[in-house]
Amino acid sequence: MRDRSRAEATVKPRHPAPLNALRAFETAARCLSFQTAAGRLFVTPAAVSQQVKRLEAHLGVKLFHRGHRAVELTAEGEALATSLGEVFARLDLALDRATAAAHTDLRVSTMESFAAKWLAPRLHRFHHDFPELRVRIETGDDHVDFARDGVDVAIRYGPGNYPGVQAERLLEAPAFPVCAPSLAGDREHPLTTPDDLRHHTLLHDDSPARRHGIPDWPAWLAGSGATRVNPRPGPVFASIYLAQEAAIAGHGVALGLAPLVEEDLQGGRLLRPFDHVAGNAYAFWLVRPRDAAAHPALDAFCAWLRREAATE
Repeated sequence: MRDRSRAEATVKPRHPAPLNALRAFETAARCLSFQTAAGRLFVTPAAVSQQVKRLEAHLGVKLFHRGHRAVELTAEGEALATSLGEVFARLDLALDRATAAAHTDLRVSTMESFAAKWLAPRLHRFHHDFPELRVRIETGDDHVDFARDGVDVAIRYGPGNYPGVQAERLLEAPAFPVCAPSLAGDREHPLTTPDDLRHHTLLHDDSPARRHGIPDWPAWLAGSGATRVNPRPGPVFASIYLAQEAAIAGHGVALGLAPLVEEDLQGGRLLRPFDHVAGNAYAFWLVRPRDAAAHPALDAFCAWLRREAATE
């Protein structure tokens, strides 16, 4: 027992790493710029550099190769930055959860077209049922990192094979032509059969070119039995949302996704001239963190989304 006490007495106590220096280093490593990091931390670039030097002295290793106008991580710096990124993300998430009872905001990430055409027109019903909760909508379609981005839930358009998260199919996304009522009622070139599309501009979006399995005009036309329509001519838009807006404006016929055109069909801004539907390998998915802590407000919002989707 006495020998053990002597051994413990000879162990030099390890001073904890300076937290401010760790935060400064992690931010600088993420930005690869002391100046950019300083802006995010609301300090001067010299302060960031000083904190990094303090951490290097504490650890006894060099973390950055410093050039005249740029910095580059050393192997040790890169390894530490990766670990610290995960640690600070978990710390921020834990702090958010600890203060969740005092806040009623929900951060929802979804694609712009879904936010504008499906979620926003319905959101007033959620606020009617849960006036104490405030929903913040953020648009994007990249893979969401819940810990890093601070997002509570995401709605994504895709095949559903999202690793490391809970993914629940929310809405199917069959595709069919839509156009302005004035275009469908054109006296000279009415849209009576799919082959009549040869007289009209076909509006495209580039998502089928970027993602395998999304229906495009050639797929819809082949299934409809049309034989006299060239599927290629017509403008190409960067999103489904823009193509559908062009159709509302009367500029041509777009291939719409059912959930994204429902409100415009009901409101008379769009018309569906044909019954044929093209199947879609993609759907809209409700995505949540796996093994997340209990979150009653988020559970209420997700339950509301399911009820709205069930009315489709």
